[in-house]
Amino acid sequence: MLLPKGGVSWKAARANLPPTRAIWVLLTKTRFLLLVAVTGIIVLLWRGMSSAAPQMKSFYCFGPNKPPMEMTLNEQAAWTGHQQTPVIFNPHTPLVINESTISHVDLNPIKSTTKAVQNEERVLILTPLKDAAPYLSKYFELLAELTYPHHLIDLGFLVGDTKDETLAVLGAELKRLQKSPHKFRSVMVVEKDFGFKLSQDVKDRHGFEAQGPRRKAMGRARNYLLNTALKPEHSWVYWRDVDIVDSPEKILEDFIAHDRDILVPNIWFHRYVNNKDIEGRFDYNSWVESDKGRKLAASLPKDTVLAEGYKQYDTGRTHMARLGDWRDNKDKEMELDGIGGVNILVKADVHRSGINFPCYAFENQAETEGFAKMAKRAGYGVYGLPNYVVWHIDTEEKGGNA
Repeated sequence: MLLPKGGVSWKAARANLPPTRAIWVLLTKTRFLLLVAVTGIIVLLWRGMSSAAPQMKSFYCFGPNKPPMEMTLNEQAAWTGHQQTPVIFNPHTPLVINESTISHVDLNPIKSTTKAVQNEERVLILTPLKDAAPYLSKYFELLAELTYPHHLIDLGFLVGDTKDETLAVLGAELKRLQKSPHKFRSVMVVEKDFGFKLSQDVKDRHGFEAQGPRRKAMGRARNYLLNTALKPEHSWVYWRDVDIVDSPEKILEDFIAHDRDILVPNIWFHRYVNNKDIEGRFDYNSWVESDKGRKLAASLPKDTVLAEGYKQYDTGRTHMARLGDWRDNKDKEMELDGIGGVNILVKADVHRSGINFPCYAFENQAETEGFAKMAKRAGYGVYGLPNYVVWHIDTEEKGGNA
């Protein structure tokens, strides 16, 4: 094809183009429009598939094209050994509850560990009181000396069936304590009478005939105090009687280090005769069961409460009070079947699980001994420290006791 002598000009090119009407007729033909649409769809599909190909590789099905039950062991190993298929869930909008009558308690973070101080685990110290005015001054003196951080300790008291000035003296001592550098995180005082009128005289209180009714009443008092004072934030519950006269300042740290569900020390007393210190054994409620004791319990009515340490019931049990020596290794443990209530450290979750102090005959035991029986029935560990001694007042008990 020969080009014009003067080159290509717009007029010459325009002269060679088809008429505008012919072009418009071509563009508006149905066949042409359909061709354009099909071509566009093919291009879009191609681009979409090429960009999605890398992502689709993460979602392909792995394994042979047969049901798992028909696979060989090698095929199953290869099938289950591949990387798991990623699954993405759409996040849900959080449910916000602002109703003031609805509260939420999360007990999952509440633990009882050997690192209680570092974890700032809260301790609840509980003490039931009846006609206890003479002992409160010494009680708070020892309490103030505890080395476990006081800002992590809550106190709880139950005053019941008392005839002396227990409530007034308790209030005065608490007022003084909470204004001192030894103040505790909080204090709760509970009043509850149970109609139990037994005298606090040693002969009446520790006589054999009084033990069944007395243990049942004490069980009720402990349960009322526990259920009122225990809060979700508590990790440990420390039961401490009011008539202790001496105990180690680090008793909480010492006991927590054992990491036991329930732990008690040995309870002794000092008695001075002719200027000589007689180290007496006090608490015979911490014991190891015997075959003789089991046979005796099996022979008794189910509602009879065995009173340990009295000649009327010869159980043949091993009493922790008769064992150990405070001069020996204080961390030595022994497993127990019954415990006394002078000094008990309990993991709070044991109580939350329903292990309390039976105010009835449970396996022929009540209160703290029934508590130990119940805990062991539930699978918790009950232990004593025969060489770790807490000193009780000398009650000058007379004949009839072990």
